[in-house]
Amino acid sequence: MSVNKQNYASIRQELGASNVTLVAVSKIKPAGDIQQLYDLGQHDFGENYVQELVEKQSLLPTDIRWHFIGHLQSNKVKYIAPFVHLIHGVTSVSTLKEINKQGQKNNRVIDCLLQVHIAQEETKFGFDANEIETILSNNEYTHANIIGLMGMASFSEDLTQVRTEFATLKKLFDQAVLLKPGFNTLSMGMSGDYKLAIEEGSTMVRIGSLLFGNR
Repeated sequence: MSVNKQNYASIRQELGASNVTLVAVSKIKPAGDIQQLYDLGQHDFGENYVQELVEKQSLLPTDIRWHFIGHLQSNKVKYIAPFVHLIHGVTSVSTLKEINKQGQKNNRVIDCLLQVHIAQEETKFGFDANEIETILSNNEYTHANIIGLMGMASFSEDLTQVRTEFATLKKLFDQAVLLKPGFNTLSMGMSGDYKLAIEEGSTMVRIGSLLFGNR
């Protein structure tokens, strides 16, 4: 299935008005589909699996900004460190240290986001407020540049709950901005809830099925 160009155009127009970055979630989609969206002007793409990301990166235009949005294991960081644009879901200090180490090895500073646990579901990963404060007060990460937070709301039709979770994350983000200069990215909102996320202050949304169809 090719990309939904009509959805893409309307989402881009919608996000442009609020200055929100669109990350097109292209996991399990062929390189040809990504190329189609790229040709329409989309340069930010999100992948969940390291091996798949490495393969696609070698096949597609070099100016694509690759976002790693899955759960990243420390031993896989080295494979994406040479080129990844932004790592969204840092969920442990050990992973952060490995990103810093691999950034140093590759002579580049790797931008990343700390994942915050805001959902009711136990399956979601992430830090809490106290852990975030501790990490941001640590100056040892010279090659891992923490530029913001990322979170996923509960998979729920209770929009009040989802909105509350997004508002909680925005509050943590506003507090973190005071701790770290250059803190500017709040990645929250996906195909089903991105409009709510934007209303609550998201600066970056991760949209897949609306652009590429269901997997």
